[in-house]
Amino acid sequence: MAEASSTSYHGLNYVTTNRFYVEMDSNLAASFSECSGLDVQIEKDTYSEGGVNEQQRIFLKQAKFGDVTLKRGISDDMIFWDWINKTLSQGKPERRNINILVFNQAGETMQAWSLLGAVPVGWKTPSLQADSSSVAVEELVLAFEGLKVISGSGGGGAATDQRRDKTGYFAS
Repeated sequence: MAEASSTSYHGLNYVTTNRFYVEMDSNLAASFSECSGLDVQIEKDTYSEGGVNEQQRIFLKQAKFGDVTLKRGISDDMIFWDWINKTLSQGKPERRNINILVFNQAGETMQAWSLLGAVPVGWKTPSLQADSSSVAVEELVLAFEGLKVISGSGGGGAATDQRRDKTGYFAS
């Protein structure tokens, strides 16, 4: 008789794309209908060595972070307009850490993506049409200086008060 497998079964702990929140100033800032553009690309140089035709050498350079676009229905909450308006009127961006929290089906935090030193670089309202009945959606575009991914927990760390270290970078 064959023995039962000694490995235990772990239930699926998956994430759907519709369960996320954005945290700013250690508070859940808003529910968004869409978050896109969260990516990192590492630039590289490729070199071929003379006489080595079946391989190439890859040298890694700087990381480049894509801009994140957040979309939500327009409301009377002016937190995002106030943030970008400070940059427009004072010419000095206010950098913040922004957490994007992703939950599983049980409502547990699966991951938190912390955008370090985020600053608004775009804001857009929808076109208004008298014959339309769709929800008016605003967009906020954020550039950021670094990314930290926390698995299994997250939140509570999106502080506005940013201090750079002696090299000029935010602590990660």
